[in-house]
Amino acid sequence: MAEDFAEQHVARWRDHWIDIEFDEEIELATVRISRIKRHARESTKRAAAEVGLQVFEYETLHALMIRDTPGVASPRELALTLDVSPAGITGRLDTLEKAGLVKRTPSATDRRSVTIEATARGVAVWRRAMDLRGEAERALFGTLPAKELATLNRLLRKLAVAADGDPPPQP
Repeated sequence: MAEDFAEQHVARWRDHWIDIEFDEEIELATVRISRIKRHARESTKRAAAEVGLQVFEYETLHALMIRDTPGVASPRELALTLDVSPAGITGRLDTLEKAGLVKRTPSATDRRSVTIEATARGVAVWRRAMDLRGEAERALFGTLPAKELATLNRLLRKLAVAADGDPPPQP
């Protein structure tokens, strides 16, 4: 089997930076995870473009749709979920509202605020983008037999739990 990008990367590192200690297995895993993340980011970008969205628009719709109350949120809740400023979320929502993908309605509990709701068109566009992302994910992970995919998920879960519970040290 030919070397993958991570193996080539480690070989270059090993050949040129002999004075820097590193664990080859950790570097291989880190580089591979980075490549898979890039693949996911690119497949999201392609899916968003195919349905006529910018990535930030897709991400905002996605955050709106995967809530405990699918398709309904306050601007503040979306801003917190997406880690954007209040002004940033306002701009995103303006764009989505102009495209007919979301609508603002007066809040039922606070007359000073609004509720953001996905429109039927917004839901349809989001679902189509999700289908396209799903196709790309199935193509990638379909290279693994079911047993290997289950093993990968068990291993990734261990890493994710460690990453969530133990922030990296500050330099």
